[in-house]
Amino acid sequence: MARLGVIDLGSNSVRLVIYEAKKDLRGPKPFRTLADEKKMAGLAAYVEAGRFTDAGIARAADILDGHLGIARNLDCDRVDIFATAVLRNCSNSEAAVSTIEEAIGHAIVLLSAEEEAALGLAGARIGQDMGLGTLIDIGGGSTELTVLAERGHADKDARSASLPLGSVSSYAQFVRLVLPDAQECAAISEHLRSLLADAGLSPAFRHRHFYGIGGSVRAIVKMQAQALAMPAKPARIERSALDALFGLLESDASTFAHAAVKAAPDRVHTLVPGMVIVRTLMAALGGEDVTVCKYGIREGYLMERMLRG
Repeated sequence: MARLGVIDLGSNSVRLVIYEAKKDLRGPKPFRTLADEKKMAGLAAYVEAGRFTDAGIARAADILDGHLGIARNLDCDRVDIFATAVLRNCSNSEAAVSTIEEAIGHAIVLLSAEEEAALGLAGARIGQDMGLGTLIDIGGGSTELTVLAERGHADKDARSASLPLGSVSSYAQFVRLVLPDAQECAAISEHLRSLLADAGLSPAFRHRHFYGIGGSVRAIVKMQAQALAMPAKPARIERSALDALFGLLESDASTFAHAAVKAAPDRVHTLVPGMVIVRTLMAALGGEDVTVCKYGIREGYLMERMLRG
């Protein structure tokens, strides 16, 4: 058994998960989670004029240093750090990564959009019987879409697209206060539709059934349960439930806000932007529901880069 740490340096949160993994990779899930530590960093808000600021670099380095200390205390055999959109898309990406690496004394793997989508799909498939559909991964700074291949086709051939808009970047760009109003929601949706048009996605991305990974999708599910008196852990997001949440936001913002604080206290400001992204994708691509996957990019990275790599 090996004790392996994965640190996900995201646009919204920086998360350390420590796994105990078997050497024998047979079976649906050759690992178990030992520790899970998340810090909400909101790093996408530290991007100004396309550049990741010195304050953002210092914030990221401080949180990473703390996570590495936890991993050392728990005697990890190996710890990997990977970063996604917040550092990939900034104009000073190479310099920012290098400065953070020097500050913490540890390498950072900067994933491309294609790698992020592939690893997200690898994680989503763990212990999950997935049919045809489209996988959506709404991060803080980007949204990845992956067409699920037919059974028997290799995941490496899957078609994917990355849209430079996530829940945190939507909030930072379009929202003045905490909860966006109707006009701000419309602005987020319109911008996402323009990105979809520019991406020129093939008809293969259109599907009735979506699968979802990432914190924004899980926050919406929690909000459904809290605000709509649904089961504690709904298995999916239905378009009708999503419309009901928007109806509550528009008719009674106070009740919506209090429910959001209970459902997703660390994502109150990004919950509605995430909802807008999901609803816009469903409308544009013909989706009727989103099945929430248990695992995502961190587990995909663990399997593909640390256990098989």
